[in-house]
Amino acid sequence: MNPQRKKRLFIVLAIIAGVGIAVSLALSALQQNINLFYTPTQIANGDAPEDTRIRAGGLVEVGSVKRSSETLDTDFVVTDGVKSVTIRYHGILPDLFREGQGIVAMGKLNASGVLIADEVLAKHDENYMPPEVMQALEQSGMLQQHEAANAEKKTYQTERAQ
Repeated sequence: MNPQRKKRLFIVLAIIAGVGIAVSLALSALQQNINLFYTPTQIANGDAPEDTRIRAGGLVEVGSVKRSSETLDTDFVVTDGVKSVTIRYHGILPDLFREGQGIVAMGKLNASGVLIADEVLAKHDENYMPPEVMQALEQSGMLQQHEAANAEKKTYQTERAQ
């Protein structure tokens, strides 16, 4: 094999190795940033992994929000209409967070089945609900109840304004 051919073969192999390393690093970084969505039913059934960052969502149960008087800790229960999961959050909740509304929380599940959230997202208007939460509520049949309650609330607000 002549020296010119050896040099080209070496360059091609170096390029292939470089691309392989770049692809493996990119896939590794993406895998670490994946936050899989779990419904309260899946979490209660033990399908969600412990000590792995996940997303969970549903409707905040009415009467379940418990705020600490001394710290920014808040515990609340989220349901998909079938089962419920307790979420513990330390921080200031979004302005749109309230009971009976859809939320998505991101955090890690502890051994006792409580999601220790580091981020809580609330829907931004009356019509929007995160797609995962909407799908979970549709499967449980609770979406129609939620929409009926929102329609009733809108009617009441319209009547009050007039």
